[in-house]
Amino acid sequence: MFDDLHRLLERKGEKILFVGIGNLLKMDDGVGVYISSRIITRGNISALNAETSIENYIGKINCLNPDLLILIDCLEMNSPPGTFKLLDICEIEDLTFNTHNISVRRLSEFFDMPVFIMGIQPEKIDFGENISYLVKNVAEHIIKQINKQEVHHGY
Repeated sequence: MFDDLHRLLERKGEKILFVGIGNLLKMDDGVGVYISSRIITRGNISALNAETSIENYIGKINCLNPDLLILIDCLEMNSPPGTFKLLDICEIEDLTFNTHNISVRRLSEFFDMPVFIMGIQPEKIDFGENISYLVKNVAEHIIKQINKQEVHHGY
């Protein structure tokens, strides 16, 4: 899956907006916000924290008008904790995020740009502020990959 992320980040001249979704008070559910708050905004990469109210950020996201929108959230995929997948919105059935009332498919209808989901399998979504070790470990790898990408200039 890191290869899929690398390919998206390598797309020259396209603005990419990462949006962190989740509840910071429900352990691994906060992983999307954890990642997006650590992304270094530069060149074609920017980030936004929507936390539990992605619905309230639809207008702002559309005003920012990115070429690619990547939503980051924990997602139940029946996989080992810490597994992550980068999926085109079309690859996802009508799933609902853990802490949101709107389905992923329905949400994507509000955006004109391609929408991807970076889903991370949680271990625990109980009340608490600590992200589990396996989920935090993959989050750190994702952050490093996003932040190490060089901004491409036409030299």
